Amino acid sequence: MAPGATEVSHAVFDLHMTIFWICVVIGVIVFGAMFWSMILHRRSTGQVAAKFHESTTVEILWTVVPLLILVAMAIPATKTLINIYDSSESDIDIQVTGYQWKWHYKYLGQDVEFFSNLATPAEQIRNQATKGEHYLLEVDQPLVLPVGAKVRFLVTAADVIHSWWVPAFAVKRDAIPGFVNEAWTRVEKPGIYRGQCAELCGKDHGFMPIVVEVKSRADYDTWLGERKQEAAKLKELTSKEWTLEELVARGDKVYHTTCVACHQAEGQGLPPMFPALKGSKIATGPTADHLNIVYNGKPGTAMAAFGKQLSEVDIAAVVTYERNAWGNNKGDMVTPKDVLAIKQAQSQ
Repeated sequence: MAPGATEVSHAVFDLHMTIFWICVVIGVIVFGAMFWSMILHRRSTGQVAAKFHESTTVEILWTVVPLLILVAMAIPATKTLINIYDSSESDIDIQVTGYQWKWHYKYLGQDVEFFSNLATPAEQIRNQATKGEHYLLEVDQPLVLPVGAKVRFLVTAADVIHSWWVPAFAVKRDAIPGFVNEAWTRVEKPGIYRGQCAELCGKDHGFMPIVVEVKSRADYDTWLGERKQEAAKLKELTSKEWTLEELVARGDKVYHTTCVACHQAEGQGLPPMFPALKGSKIATGPTADHLNIVYNGKPGTAMAAFGKQLSEVDIAAVVTYERNAWGNNKGDMVTPKDVLAIKQAQSQ
């Protein structure tokens, strides 16, 4: 166990070491007495066992002494636990939602939200390239926090049970669909901190890392302003008149970030759980059916609903890409306005 980088992680480390040394002292005394008794009172030296039935003094001692030890351990443990669960008076609130297999971060009250996906190249995963320093522990968009601020996490999930775990923060909270668990942190120094999903959440469980980048207050404010501008620009893109080539180019990036793990790089899929898209009835059939299954998912299968995961632009782009990649060559396109129409219809 490392000391970590937060107030809570330091308290947990100190508590761990305190209990550890108490156990060491108890172990030395108990095993020392055992070995002393076995060596000095062994039969070969002619020792004769004492004959007595009970000792009130000993019974009192082996009741009172452990009780005092437990009380001494419980006091600092209780203080640490109370501190761990005190998420009040936070400076920033962030909703953390687990998806198979990515994290969604929403800065409440800031109009900033994004998905954080595994960024390790597929070639490294397939042993076709040399693995990087942070193999399976790198993402395309890290969670960004300001140094010294108290950040409250509201942790939940959209599909199965996940667990948001960053060891350096001493934060590990289960992400359960329909429930919200709280945690908090206050990071003391800038840097990059890594973690993972700590719950077995499916076949790609090992491809769901967490990266937190802690910036200075000034750098964080700059980053937050840039994210707000990007969100505003993305809304403007919904009304843009897109060409087929533009959507296919953007869809290529979205597909290889979001869909490639299940449907594979060349659209061949991993049947029967993840069907092929190359030449499939969905990717070459009616556009409305294709868009519907991407937006709403398919109940009873591993196909997730991406209507709340991706923007209107990205959904339109990835559907257009799938209909024109790998020889499908339908030549048609879905626009962000088409996706927005479905979103508005379902919200009524």
